[in-house]
Amino acid sequence: MRIFNLLLILVSQFLFSQKNNTSEKMDSVAYYSNIAKSNLSENKYRNALYYTQKAIAFSKANHKTEVQAIQTYNLGKLYYDVKKYDDAIKAINKSLSVSNILKPVPEQASGFFLLGMCYMQKKDFSNAQINFNKAQALYNILKINNTTDLINLQKGIIYKSTGKLNLAAPIFSKIVAKPNTPSILDTKAEALYQIGTIEMANNRNNLALNYFNKSLDLNAKNKNLEQKANILLALSTVYEKMLDKNIAYTYLKQHTNLKESISLLDNEKLGVDDYEKFKETERLEELAKINKENIQKAKTSKFSKLISILAIALISILSLLSLSLYKNNIIRTRSNQLLEEKNKELILAKEKAEKATNARTEFLSTVSHELRTPLNAINGITHLLLEEKPKKSQMHYLESLQFSGNYLTNFINDILEINKIDSKKAEIENINFNLKQLLQNIQSSLKELAYENMNDFSITIDPDIPDYLIGDPTKLSQILMNLINNALKFTHEGEVCVTSKLVSLDNKQSSIYFEVKDSGIGIPKDKQETVFDSFSQGSVGINRKYGGTGLGLTIVKKLVRILGGEIKLESAVNKGCSFSFELPFIVGEKLVKVDKKPKIINDSALVDKKILVVEDNKINQMIFKKMLENKGMHCEIIDNGEDAIEISRNYKFDMILMDVHLPGINGTIATKKIREFDKKTPIIALTAISLNENRKMLLSYGMNDVITKPFVPEDFYATITKYI
Repeated sequence: MRIFNLLLILVSQFLFSQKNNTSEKMDSVAYYSNIAKSNLSENKYRNALYYTQKAIAFSKANHKTEVQAIQTYNLGKLYYDVKKYDDAIKAINKSLSVSNILKPVPEQASGFFLLGMCYMQKKDFSNAQINFNKAQALYNILKINNTTDLINLQKGIIYKSTGKLNLAAPIFSKIVAKPNTPSILDTKAEALYQIGTIEMANNRNNLALNYFNKSLDLNAKNKNLEQKANILLALSTVYEKMLDKNIAYTYLKQHTNLKESISLLDNEKLGVDDYEKFKETERLEELAKINKENIQKAKTSKFSKLISILAIALISILSLLSLSLYKNNIIRTRSNQLLEEKNKELILAKEKAEKATNARTEFLSTVSHELRTPLNAINGITHLLLEEKPKKSQMHYLESLQFSGNYLTNFINDILEINKIDSKKAEIENINFNLKQLLQNIQSSLKELAYENMNDFSITIDPDIPDYLIGDPTKLSQILMNLINNALKFTHEGEVCVTSKLVSLDNKQSSIYFEVKDSGIGIPKDKQETVFDSFSQGSVGINRKYGGTGLGLTIVKKLVRILGGEIKLESAVNKGCSFSFELPFIVGEKLVKVDKKPKIINDSALVDKKILVVEDNKINQMIFKKMLENKGMHCEIIDNGEDAIEISRNYKFDMILMDVHLPGINGTIATKKIREFDKKTPIIALTAISLNENRKMLLSYGMNDVITKPFVPEDFYATITKYI
């Protein structure tokens, strides 16, 4: 290493002799400082750092102690701006150690304040407090009063961060009470934000919301992006706690977009490569400085000339080797950094894709859930009107309204089914069932549709298929019903054939082939790849002529895949379609026949029963009251969970119909509290069930059964009769 240094000494001597005259003309603190300021105004932080270092070196070489302290402080400020807090702390401490021998100056006080801000970023509140106190003491000595609010703000944040809210709140309130001036806007906005976080921690969400909105208004005047990002995130959190997910999601999206913009601005200031290059330059200049000192030592040595001559040959060889190793090390380091950056980019892209998918799923789930409540009102009012013996001229309209309501219900159920599959919340059953009986039941349920379109509808069942299988008959029925329904709908005066064949049977493991074939309108080749996409039906004309949601084949494809198969399509225009797939099953055992009891509604058992309905929607309140009173029951309406608990404690009811989503305490929590003093009264959940709800979860709170909105009136009465 010493030989390598000697080589650098010789090279630097030569270069120094060549540019000595030029350097003397250009070297000055003002020259380097002006260049640094110019680059800073253009966001060229690497150049600004470099010329600030040059200004420090020049002032040190010329023994300008005060100037050296100021330029070292400027270097620390630059490091703070690019968020290199450890480097900033190091530089500012150097500045303070130099200026300590001089009389107090504003830069010295600012240095202690900046140190405090660095420690705040590092969550070292103890050191931050010490430096803020030193800064305040110096500002007092210098009689600078316009920094008091800024320092007090940071002290308040320290108190809040260490749990001393009783000390923090008065500080923030004192700042907020001051009149708006350009110099205090940023500080006041931060104080409002901090008070908001305290109110939010104490679950005073409305107060918190008020402070955050005021803070956001002031922020719009000072345009502090980091502060705005924090306020937007806080607003999202408050609305999340207030169960307003749509607004919460809007603010969260604004926060995420702003953070990405801030990150891009930070990268523009000083990228990773720029910073590493600057630090490398800094290290080389330090090495050059050491070499310069070695030159001075070499001049005093008696044998320097002889050593130089003998060393040149060895230096040349070692220099080549060192240079080669140095370059290889740089290349390897940069390659590793590049790989790490690419890996981080891939991880970030994956996280963004997952967030987008989750946001889409949550959005569709929320939409389908929110549509169920007004749809329940439509279906319920239609039922009530049909019960009141309308005129013959009105029957057509009411039946059309009933059909539309049922259509929308099926459409929403399809959306919810797709969401469950995409979010991996669809549960697969493994139960014993009779495949042949299942196919025969499907044929019976679709005979009327086949008759309407004058189709020959047949099912062929391989006799070698075991009578009983273990699998998921519900999802298999859903797949076949969708495929057969489509085949019958798009075929007129043709044939629809359903075939099931045994592919393999080995040690109770079987594979069965299913095919649904029709002679209908067929699907063009250019549409066959997209026909399984959501809301796809081949063309607008087909959608208008035949109707439908375009979700059936999407559900089929997803269900076949989760059951372990792959759907295949063969089709030609005007020649029909063939959908086929294979599914694995385990051979089961003969089922014990259980006679299903039909739903019996005993109206006499309902007369004079007292029913408490907990529902916040006014239209649904009217529907439930009317439907219950039509059967001779007495109905009490409550619109929130708190009152439901209180009235249940003081009065006896034969049944409670409890809506799940209520303002304040929701239906599940209200049920749980009622069960603490009343174990007997039947409680039936009323819910427009969403992606995050299921029957098992609702029953775990003490509910006896679940009625899903929109509901079939017969099922509604049957459920009530069952428990009364």
